[in-house]
Amino acid sequence: MAVSLEQRFQGSLLGLAVGDALGGRFEAQSAEHLRQRFSGVESLINYVTDEIWYTDDTQMTIALAEVLADQGEILEESLCAAFVGNYVPSRGYGRGARMVIEAMEEGEDYRAVASKYFPGGSYGNGAAMRVAPVGLFFHNDEAMLLEQARQSALPTHVHPLGIEGAQLIAAAVAYVTRSDEFKRDDFFRWLISLCQSEEYREKLTAASEIKSTEQLAGLGNGIEALESVPTAIASFALSPESYAETIGNVILLGGDADTLAAMAGAISGAHLGVDAIPKQLLGRLEESPKGKSYLLSLASRLFLKYQLRLANRSIDERT
Repeated sequence: MAVSLEQRFQGSLLGLAVGDALGGRFEAQSAEHLRQRFSGVESLINYVTDEIWYTDDTQMTIALAEVLADQGEILEESLCAAFVGNYVPSRGYGRGARMVIEAMEEGEDYRAVASKYFPGGSYGNGAAMRVAPVGLFFHNDEAMLLEQARQSALPTHVHPLGIEGAQLIAAAVAYVTRSDEFKRDDFFRWLISLCQSEEYREKLTAASEIKSTEQLAGLGNGIEALESVPTAIASFALSPESYAETIGNVILLGGDADTLAAMAGAISGAHLGVDAIPKQLLGRLEESPKGKSYLLSLASRLFLKYQLRLANRSIDERT
């Protein structure tokens, strides 16, 4: 059955949140420990019997999606205000992110704070974990896709590897949003063509050659974008028709499990749509003021803004 574009928008945001929430249960645990606890993805999924709560990954994604849904583009001042408006420190923000957002809140020079805490700029995966809405919104406009992904990263991530990681996750989401059919070779060929650094080019080339879950660990499971973005992309490409396998395989790697599963889940959800997320997971996602129902409505708002942008572009081209 064909998946509508609106279902892809919903699937990506909710797929990110569910992956984040489930992965957050196992963050920083070792792969060896997780292998002892779970026989595989199915036992991991069935382990969840109570409410699951998302982390800062989803909270910052919500902020980004709100800005796009309201304004149709990433504007730094608006994005910073949305980060502050959605900020709940107990969601698991890292110390550096807390310092930067609190500087935004106090009207201080947050770029200077970021530069002091991350000399040369952060190359972590914080920009990549939240960028999925950009991939959805600009899925048919490559130039805007890459530039808006860059703009979404800049308030917190100025290191080229941090920015490039965000651009590649946005591109992966965009690719699967455009078509019902997933063509693995074409997918990796396009992503590799977008790489600006040799580091990502090598990692994605290695990711394109992975044929089993056992090989995923070699790509990394850390907080650096280079050690997690290619892993999330590879996990999706290994199991493009299974949301559960996509997020489960990266969670079982241990390490930065919430962000790995958030990125992988965003891609999978955009490809398969919201109905592909297992009900035993989606049904247990929190219903806080900005929980499951809000995410569903936010995705629909983002989709309506996308349609408006498309209509306006069509008018501009005819005049």
